[in-house]
Amino acid sequence: MSEKIPTREEALALLKKYNKTESLIKHALAVEGVMRYFARKRNEDEEKWGIVGLIHDLDYEQYPDQHCKKTEEILRQNNWPEEYIRAVISHGWGICVDVKPKTELEKVLYAIDELTGLVVTTVLVRPSKSVLDVKTKSVKKKWKDKRFAAGVDRSIIEKGASMLGMEIPELITDTIAGMREVAEEIGLKGNIE
Repeated sequence: MSEKIPTREEALALLKKYNKTESLIKHALAVEGVMRYFARKRNEDEEKWGIVGLIHDLDYEQYPDQHCKKTEEILRQNNWPEEYIRAVISHGWGICVDVKPKTELEKVLYAIDELTGLVVTTVLVRPSKSVLDVKTKSVKKKWKDKRFAAGVDRSIIEKGASMLGMEIPELITDTIAGMREVAEEIGLKGNIE
């Protein structure tokens, strides 16, 4: 069977088949939103970048100890394009796989995956609970407090930013911008009117 380009609907159905936890689905939607934002900004294929972002943690809920490896298996069984599979797997570089991000798509996914978590955590401690009014400097301030969102591996974000030739504040600003576009879907619209 030949590989076929998956639609967003197919990707979302696959994500929901393997993930039932609301927070994991919201994380996938946040990463998708940021990936789409970056794709537009770089004149890349927004649909492809978005789908890769949406599906990147496909195996995480059911197979955390086989993260990325199980996703590769599932995507192959579903005849996904090699380019998509490699992009998804590469976000686990240095953590659970040794596939280093090479393309712009792969580098962006690697850089922003953990960062979306830091942005979410920063937003949730704000009175507004909204990504719509969070500032880059607020996230940067929380970045420095290693106890805050301690599960977020800042070294991965730094490596990703370096691969992209971006400064951390610029990466944060773009990540926030991408998350704002999906604020409603990821539950971070907050109480801003």
